[in-house]
Amino acid sequence: MQKWYQSFHKSTGLSPYVWVVLCILPFYFIFRSSSPIQITTGIIMTFVFLGCYVMSFVTKGWPIYIWTSVQIVISIGMTLLFGYVYFAIFLALFIGNIQSKAGFITLYCIHLVTTFLSINYGFFTQKALFITQFPFIIMSLIGVILIPVNTYNRNKNDKLQDQLEDANKRISELVKLEERQRIARDLHDTLGQKLSLIGLKSDLASKLMSKNITQAQAEIDDVRQTARSALKEVREMVTQMRGTRVEDEVFRVSQILKAAEIEYSIEGDPILKNTSLLTENVLSMCLKEAVTNVVKHSEASSCTIFIESTRTDLVIKVKDNGIGMDKDNSRLRGNGLRGMMERLEFVNGTLEISSDHGTMLVIKVPNVIKNQDKEVGE
Repeated sequence: MQKWYQSFHKSTGLSPYVWVVLCILPFYFIFRSSSPIQITTGIIMTFVFLGCYVMSFVTKGWPIYIWTSVQIVISIGMTLLFGYVYFAIFLALFIGNIQSKAGFITLYCIHLVTTFLSINYGFFTQKALFITQFPFIIMSLIGVILIPVNTYNRNKNDKLQDQLEDANKRISELVKLEERQRIARDLHDTLGQKLSLIGLKSDLASKLMSKNITQAQAEIDDVRQTARSALKEVREMVTQMRGTRVEDEVFRVSQILKAAEIEYSIEGDPILKNTSLLTENVLSMCLKEAVTNVVKHSEASSCTIFIESTRTDLVIKVKDNGIGMDKDNSRLRGNGLRGMMERLEFVNGTLEISSDHGTMLVIKVPNVIKNQDKEVGE
């Protein structure tokens, strides 16, 4: 279990080291002081802050909070002694990279309160210096408020995105494994029994060749018929594995509508170039279900299919001039629309239904720009 003090984003790139370069700026404020003790103290504090800042990025676990606490103390000291408030920006950047929610909220609140109080105290003790920096101090306060929250949310979104990608990879592997198991079961169920039957009948025919040639010929005929049946089932199984293209389904639904004496037209290109085979298979099933509903329930005399494809989205509309649907969508369960919605959710698609002078189904899915899937030809 991840403890609350486990904290840091794995990779921050070069940004922390770019910010370290800005540590040159505090020396300008330090050397404005006339006291050698203050100058020495300021230099030591700056280098200690620099060391703690670097250590915060290279260590893990609870030591991070020790280094951050030291930096907060030094930031307060630099603000009160020299009017240098800009170490607070460094801390704001780092605190935003804390992964633990409890650790982030704790450090964020402490840093915000201490920065606000030290700046207010500085206005009473070093009013002239702070007045000259007033616009930059306001900008620093805004940064202290916004930078940690923005950085924390960005890192959290990046982490969620990584987790989503890992989950998708695992799902893909599980789907492949399940598909292999399904293919193995289908092959066993399809071929296992028939191959066993072929073997038995071949042995029987071999034994009957010298005793009863007519019976042996009958057994050989059975072997031939069984082999043809097995070959047919294998071909059907391979066809199902390949899935169905939308252009093929469009041809089939046009035949269905023609047989039902429903006038049919299509607008758009059914040959999809930026759509994956999985998505096309889902779209083909939805298109078949939609046209089946038109034939069974719509009492329509015409049906039009619109296909609009862009590089980001694909929209298929099926519109008829029938009796429409009930306002309460009570037919949703019976005519398969719920099943269409569930299939489309699997590929991040949506289904919209409108019933005005007939019914129109709007199927929308995102396009995935990828190389065309290579299908198995054997």
